Amino acid sequence: MKKFLLSVCTFMICACQSEVLPPAALLPVPDENQLAWHEREQYAFVHFTVNTFTDQEWGYGDENPAVFNPMEFDAEQWVTTVKNAGLKGLILTCKHHDGFCLWPSVYTEHSVKNSPFKDGKADIVKEVSDACRKHGIFFGIYLSPWDRNCAQYATPEYLTYYRNQLTELLSNYGEVSEVWFDGANGGNGYYGGARENRHIDNKTYYDWPNTHAIVRKLAPHAVMFSDGGPDIRWCGNESGFAGETNWATMPDSIYAGKPNVETVLNAGSENGNLWLPAEVDVSIRPGWFYHATEDAKVRTPENLLKLYLQSVGRGANLLLNLPPDRRGLIHENDVKALTEWKKLLDATFATNLADHAKASSDKYRGSSKQYAAQNVTDGNKETYWATDDGVTEGSIEIDLGKPQTLHYISIQEYIQLGQRVKNFDVEVWKDNAWMKAATGTTIGYKRILPLNAVESSKIRINITDARACPLISNIAVY
Repeated sequence: MKKFLLSVCTFMICACQSEVLPPAALLPVPDENQLAWHEREQYAFVHFTVNTFTDQEWGYGDENPAVFNPMEFDAEQWVTTVKNAGLKGLILTCKHHDGFCLWPSVYTEHSVKNSPFKDGKADIVKEVSDACRKHGIFFGIYLSPWDRNCAQYATPEYLTYYRNQLTELLSNYGEVSEVWFDGANGGNGYYGGARENRHIDNKTYYDWPNTHAIVRKLAPHAVMFSDGGPDIRWCGNESGFAGETNWATMPDSIYAGKPNVETVLNAGSENGNLWLPAEVDVSIRPGWFYHATEDAKVRTPENLLKLYLQSVGRGANLLLNLPPDRRGLIHENDVKALTEWKKLLDATFATNLADHAKASSDKYRGSSKQYAAQNVTDGNKETYWATDDGVTEGSIEIDLGKPQTLHYISIQEYIQLGQRVKNFDVEVWKDNAWMKAATGTTIGYKRILPLNAVESSKIRINITDARACPLISNIAVY
C-alpha cells in the first residue's frame, strides 16, 4: 500500500512539473468592462434635440422648447432599425451642447417637459431605454459637459448641476452600458441670457475623477468615453477610421489640445501604461443631426462596409450615428442603406473557410497541445496559440482542404494577456510556392485584411515581430 501511494504521489509531482504555464500578462490589460466593450464591435449613436427642428448642428441654448414636437416619434422604430442593422446597442444624446434635455430633468426648464410633445409629459430617454431592453440591445447615454443654456456654466456651481443630471440618468433608466463625454467645451452661448463667451480649462474645470466616481458607483458595468478615457478613447477624427497601426494602449499624459494629439489618438501608443482602446464615431450623413438637404447624401452600403473594415477591422469599435428626422423617425433612406449594408456584411462574412480547419505551426509553447496552432480554428475564444517566452516570431499554417477563393482574413489576439504583435504578414499557397498576400502591423482584438479574391488551398500567417511571445486566439478566412 505504501508503495502504491508513493507511486501516485510521484506521478502527481511529475504531472505538475510537466505542466506548461501560460505566459505572464503583458501590462496593461483590459478589465472585464473593457473586454465586454470590445466584443460589442459596432453600435449606433442617435443625435436628436431642438437642433433637429432648427436645422442646426450646435444649438445656441436660447431655443424655445416649443419647437420640439416630433409628432410620429417611435422608439421601437429606432431600436428595431438599429438591431436589424446588426448594431449591438444605442447611445442617445440625452443632452447636447444646447442644454435641452430629452428627459424631464428637475434641474432645468430647458427640456421636453416644456415642449408641446405629448403635452409636456414625454420622456424620450425612458422610451428609448425601455425599447433597447425589450429588443436585447445595450443602452448608453451622451451628456454634453458643455451647456450653452445654463447660466451657471463656467462657474463652480455648474459641476453640481451637471452631476445632478448625470445622477438622474444613471438612476432612473435601468442599466447603462456606456457613458459618452464630449470633448467640445466652452465658447459663446446663451447662458441664461448673458449671451457671452465663456471659456474653461477642460483639464481641470470638470474635476473629472469625482464625476467618474458617480458613474462607477451607479453604473458599475459601464465604460466611459472621452478624448482620453478613462475606459475608451476617441480615434482622433470623425471621418470613420482608426489607424492601420492601432494600439489599444495609451500613456496617461494624453489630453485634448496637446500637439499632434489626433495622430496619437488614432494610432495609440505601443508603450502606453493604460488600456485605452479607440472608438470610431462617424455619421451616416454629413451632419450629426438631421437635415432634409442631406436626404440624398446618406452613405452607401459599400461605404459603410469600408467604415467597418477601417474601424472594427483595425481593432477599434464603430459608433455609427443615425439622426432621426423631424417626425421622430429614422429616415427611409437611412433605413435602406443600413438594410443593404447588413446584407453586404452577412454575405461577405457568411462562411468562415477556416472553421475547425487543420492548423499547424513551426513552434508552440513548451510543445504542449494547450498552446498548439489548432486553437486558432477551434471556435473557442478562450484558447490560443502561443510561443515560448522570449520567442517573438512564429508561423501558423491553415489547410483549407481544397482551393478556395479568399477575400478576407480576420486575426484576433488573446488580449486578456495584453496586446503584443507589432508586425505580421499573410501568405497563400499558389503555383507550388508561398506568395505574400497581405501585411499588417498591429492586430489587437481583431484585424481584418483583404486578400483580393486570390485562390488557394492553404494560408500562412507569419508573426515577424512582437513585444512579447505572441498569443493568437482566432483566425478566420472568408
